[in-house]
Amino acid sequence: MTADKPEQPIVEAIRTRAERRRLAERLPSVARNLGQIGVLGWQIVLPALVGLAIGRWLDHRLASGIFWTAPLLLVGLAMGCWLGWRWMHRQ
Repeated sequence: MTADKPEQPIVEAIRTRAERRRLAERLPSVARNLGQIGVLGWQIVLPALVGLAIGRWLDHRLASGIFWTAPLLLVGLAMGCWLGWRWMHRQ
């Protein structure tokens, strides 16, 4: 019985370390989280910028003030939000 007592702290340390390793493998890294935030941001911003550019081009060609810029910006923003929502549900 006395032989088991010195091994107890070592066995507990090994179990604790194995449990911490399993927990660490399940958690995503900080870089991965920042990357996901960046991808999500670009998925929302890029369609809005495309809508803005197309709207400005149409307004310049048709001399219509901001008649096309505002609606196409909103359409691009809505499309970007929808793409971001869909991407988040796949993750």
